[in-house]
Amino acid sequence: MNNIETNNATKCDQACISLKTVDDPEIGLNVVDLGLIYALDFDENNKMVQCTMTLTTTFCPMGESITSNVMMALEMSFPGYEIDVHLVFDPPWGFHMISEEGRIFLGR
Repeated sequence: MNNIETNNATKCDQACISLKTVDDPEIGLNVVDLGLIYALDFDENNKMVQCTMTLTTTFCPMGESITSNVMMALEMSFPGYEIDVHLVFDPPWGFHMISEEGRIFLGR
């Protein structure tokens, strides 16, 4: 899905279904279609999921809420797994990262 780096495409698709329920409340679009999720890595031996993501700005007032909701969505999709959400700002987010579906939703 989108341009998310992963080591397990099937589990990434499963994760994205849940992550599409997590919206950026200021924009009204989910974190997947916004392009905020950069990578999802799955460690089956240690039952861990590492999510690398960004926010639309470094000073996003809803950042803590969004990252918390990402963690909860992944916990629901992968019960028994440890979830690590790693927030990065390099590369910085830009409008070009929005999916085609997201652009249609936003009317762009």
